[in-house]
Amino acid sequence: MADPGEAEILFERRGAVGLVTLNRPRALNALTLAMLRAMQAQLEAWAGDADVTRVILRGRGGRAFCAGGDIRQIHAFAQGGDHAAVDAFWRSEYRLDATVKQFAKPVISLIEGLVMGGGNGISVHGSHRVSSESYSFAMPEVGIGLFPDVGMTYALPRLPGLTGTYLALTGARIGPGDAHAVGLATHHAAAADFDAVVEALSTGEAVDTVLAAHARAVPEAEVLVTERGRIDACFSAETVPGILARLDADGSAFATETAALMRTRSPTSLVLVREQMRRGADLSFPQAMLTEYRMVSALMRGPDFFEGVRAALIDKDGAPAWNPATLERVAPGTIAEAFAPGAGPEPRFEITGGTHCAD
Repeated sequence: MADPGEAEILFERRGAVGLVTLNRPRALNALTLAMLRAMQAQLEAWAGDADVTRVILRGRGGRAFCAGGDIRQIHAFAQGGDHAAVDAFWRSEYRLDATVKQFAKPVISLIEGLVMGGGNGISVHGSHRVSSESYSFAMPEVGIGLFPDVGMTYALPRLPGLTGTYLALTGARIGPGDAHAVGLATHHAAAADFDAVVEALSTGEAVDTVLAAHARAVPEAEVLVTERGRIDACFSAETVPGILARLDADGSAFATETAALMRTRSPTSLVLVREQMRRGADLSFPQAMLTEYRMVSALMRGPDFFEGVRAALIDKDGAPAWNPATLERVAPGTIAEAFAPGAGPEPRFEITGGTHCAD
């Protein structure tokens, strides 16, 4: 929650800067439907304001830039039978991600602590992602019966080798060194300097000049560099059972731990995500976002997401009962349905301006 009397998301003009502060530190700055709508409206206003030449995104509290969308809220909407609100949440989140992607002005995320799920949706697609010493990236959706969404269908398959597929199928966390090695982060600075960065950017000085003046040495990369050979060899298998078989045959500590982690994840999510990563490499950004909307709509009709949220955040027993419980029982029709057009009108995520991410 935000502190009493304060909004969940704060907007401020500081000279040339439009500053967005996610203000739910006790909830790790998770994004609610109201926050998504408010940020969408504010970005649209700043897009047309010639005096705002760059936008900065920050999270309050130090523990997290943003831990993702507020899945407790989605769960509550669904449990209350408000399926229109569930749909509105996903449409609003994906629309906001697309807006960040196409925003014609620099979008600079100053990332302290965790950045997961929806936090990556509003940062990865921007022009500048500044990591700090506590930066920790993850897309852990397979652990709650979902999939890496918020534009990760587009972004992860475009990371070097099979590193994006590894991150998608494991939900593993990486630090700033690995994030820089694969391009998820663009700059590195001390969190203690973030206020000074905001102040300097407010004067209108060139973004890259300011960030260079506050740059710190990027920490050494770890898993995505040291284990790159194993990642590419194992995760290039065509199927999830094939990936697990290669990990098992490798027998290294990394491979054994990775296989054990994957076996705790939703079988349906794992099979779905392997296909998502395969398709995503050939999709444009708007196509990827529409694909995600179809996927999430299908999963909202199934059991695993709600069971995953229950086990992780409601009852907190850490023991989800996935249905089906094994990879072998995941029906091909379930996967095909997740990529098929829905019955009703679908949202559009067309890019109307310049993009920050290379196509």
